[in-house]
Amino acid sequence: MKNITIIEDDKALNDGIVLALANDDYSFRQYHKLAEYKSDEAVDLIILDVNLPDGNGFDFLRELRKYSDVPVIILTANDLETDEVMGLTLGADDYITKPFSLMVLRARIDKVLKKAAVSKDNVYRDDIYVFDYGRMEFFANGKTVELSKTEQKLLKLLTDNVGRTLTRDYLVDSIWTDGAEYVDENALSVTINRLRGKLTVKGTDMPIHTVYGQGYVWKYDR
Repeated sequence: MKNITIIEDDKALNDGIVLALANDDYSFRQYHKLAEYKSDEAVDLIILDVNLPDGNGFDFLRELRKYSDVPVIILTANDLETDEVMGLTLGADDYITKPFSLMVLRARIDKVLKKAAVSKDNVYRDDIYVFDYGRMEFFANGKTVELSKTEQKLLKLLTDNVGRTLTRDYLVDSIWTDGAEYVDENALSVTINRLRGKLTVKGTDMPIHTVYGQGYVWKYDR
């Protein structure tokens, strides 16, 4: 069963969505203000209005994306193209303007949830880091981290094998697969050091550990 949170101040519309979409596959939480949303609740999809009594849905989405990749569908009367572009740029998965067809909304929900299910395995998350390899979005303690393609490849290999030591030879062969006959022996060390520098969070241990004589391991000790 998928947990859907609706943040919509129009009570009739909020209730109407639940009644129209109610089935064995969905469960709903209904909120009418942003403050009612709890960031630690289990949720598979958020249906979000923009103009709410205690704030703006765009601001909420901006903050949400600092720590969560939960799918969001914006449902709003704001039908300007600039608003739609802003919503999608901030990380909304879909943008639907009012009035709308409930059949269309159901289809959009199904599409977003299916896409999320496919990409879920492509995301690493702990209480410090969020790495969305599908979207190529990387966060350390809520702050965006810009990574090169090589750094992304290295990071994914490490986080796909948490607690497992990956040898230097394996990492070099897996990352530099462009057919080059020669790879500078320092290339891996340089990439590791750059990655560590970008992912360092003050007051926390660096999870990329060196296993001397062997290679590297992503070890999450917190």
